[in-house]
Amino acid sequence: MYSRRRGGNLGLLLLLAQLFQVGFENIPPVTLITIALNAFLFLSPMKPLLNVCINVHETWNRQDWKRLIYSPFHHADDWHLYFNMASMLYKGIHLEQRLSRIWFAYLLSVFSVMTGIVYLILEVALAELMDDPNYKMQCAVGFSGVLFALKVLNGYYNPGGVSYVMGIPVQQQYACWAELVAIHLIAPRSSFVGHLSGIIVGLLYIKGPLKDIMQACADIVSSSNYPRQQTRFSNRGNSGYSSSRNDASYDTTGFTGGMTEEEQLDAAIWASLNNHGAYGDGRRPYGFRDPEQLNEEEIRQRRINRFAR
Repeated sequence: MYSRRRGGNLGLLLLLAQLFQVGFENIPPVTLITIALNAFLFLSPMKPLLNVCINVHETWNRQDWKRLIYSPFHHADDWHLYFNMASMLYKGIHLEQRLSRIWFAYLLSVFSVMTGIVYLILEVALAELMDDPNYKMQCAVGFSGVLFALKVLNGYYNPGGVSYVMGIPVQQQYACWAELVAIHLIAPRSSFVGHLSGIIVGLLYIKGPLKDIMQACADIVSSSNYPRQQTRFSNRGNSGYSSSRNDASYDTTGFTGGMTEEEQLDAAIWASLNNHGAYGDGRRPYGFRDPEQLNEEEIRQRRINRFAR
């Protein structure tokens, strides 16, 4: 393990405070383990960021496929970690109860790898279409690609709901596209391809063959390990995490520091842009991003600015 240099880590402290506010007993186990894993790997990363980030040159050309596993669970700094895990907390509470504990863990595992694969394919396609090999060198880390895939599922399971993207009401099933465009317009240097990869993976699950393939693989494993067990390893039902609250009455706005998911998005974008100067100095907002453009001085300055707010 490579120890990360410690600074104020205010984002990590805010994440911990938020988890205490929600109450660990109210967080489904897979969601909690996922957040804990991301936090642990932030404090004790497997390797330096440049050795875990995903890009075409290192992952595809040099066959370093471990990056597909490492990259989603490493974050560039504490604010990057905080905003992603706050969003994970909101989505996990909703989706893990709906899909069951085992299926949600399975889903996160598949989405983590599939988002990276789609990212590589899109970057190769862009490099060929634009005749620009720089696309093959762009490196990305972070969980936001997976979060965009979960956002697609959230819209699918709540089709009548309304989300607010930068204060504009958008139907739930279209919120992921609105957020994709909003982030790109406000922060054009953010990784449009990384976020788009997550949306594509989500669509492959709800409209494409991915869910059927996952179910078929799960049935094979289930039947081979438990030939006499009649309970199907399924993505339907609430057999995993149990709660005395039902989905219709389960208010999760208090679980994210009083912010809805859309307010978290607003806070993440504006904190990144207004407080950290993404317009003026070319810094990129938090998300699925290129760690090569990070340096310790930049991160230190961001933290100073945040304290001075």
